[in-house]
Amino acid sequence: MTPWKWRIARAMFPVLIGTLALVLPAVEKPAGIDRVQGVVESIVNGSKGTIGVAVKHLESGEKFSVNGDTSLPLARVVKLPILTEVMAEIKDCRFSLSDEWSLKPSDQFYDGSLLSDLRAPGIRVSVENLINLMMWLSDNTATDLLLTRVGIDRVNARMRSLGIDGILVGRTIRELLLDYYVGDSRKYLSMPKDEFARVYDRMALENPGALAKARADFANNPADHATPLAVNTLLEKIFRKEILDPESCDHIFKVMAGCQTGENRIRGLLPRETVVAHKTGTIGGTVNDCGIIVLPGDAGHVALSVLSRGTDPDRAEQAIALIGKTVYDYFLFARRGE
Repeated sequence: MTPWKWRIARAMFPVLIGTLALVLPAVEKPAGIDRVQGVVESIVNGSKGTIGVAVKHLESGEKFSVNGDTSLPLARVVKLPILTEVMAEIKDCRFSLSDEWSLKPSDQFYDGSLLSDLRAPGIRVSVENLINLMMWLSDNTATDLLLTRVGIDRVNARMRSLGIDGILVGRTIRELLLDYYVGDSRKYLSMPKDEFARVYDRMALENPGALAKARADFANNPADHATPLAVNTLLEKIFRKEILDPESCDHIFKVMAGCQTGENRIRGLLPRETVVAHKTGTIGGTVNDCGIIVLPGDAGHVALSVLSRGTDPDRAEQAIALIGKTVYDYFLFARRGE
């Protein structure tokens, strides 16, 4: 969305919320958390595609969800469970934040990676910087270096050991993107990035229908998925320092707070100074944002997970921003007045 459109959207937020309130049932008007859930349901129902939402105020325990048990594509929110396993293995001394790993040409993928713009070999990156690139800029090469080291099976086993059954990691980011772009990750998995770029450009000219089919098939068969409630559970466990030692959990939260993507999502309509420790994910009609909103003063923290599929990306971002502002205002203002 262009900046001027977003400024209009921010200005129109009170009007939109007032309009939504009018469409709620006039008889036995719901109070408190039920009322804010009704507003969020209106936002979700007015959006294209499927959107799932989970909300929990971590201090009071007040919570609700809309399509909270619906399994939806993680997209690059998958990097949050990956980070959890990486920090667990650092705690177990399998490697350290200061270790440096070499980057090979075969590690680089042409899409979504600052590291892929550099010339390899000849690059050594610390684990700490790989984590920062993965979470701050959603760097795909950094992610796959970390995921390949810890292994998909161990990431999923970690989620199960934490009692979280609704999160499943099924492939590397390279495989995810190849499935999305061309529908056959196995065929192109070992192809250097420059060669793949040439192959893809040729396919776009000669057989665009095949590429369209790949994207349609991808949307209907996501290998990496989660429910909003499961992601919110992981966020809460990080906040409560239940997944690892306090120092490791604090590090995860700090890294998430540095996320530079998704400016118009959860953070979109919040005061500029608001801290949101989060991770976004976007691919095709999947537009996600999951994180913890730090409310001012002693108002506490809100875990908010929004996952989607089949959406219009611009409208999905607007919906996520409206949901973020709705829960922010409720837990900061309305709840105090009850």
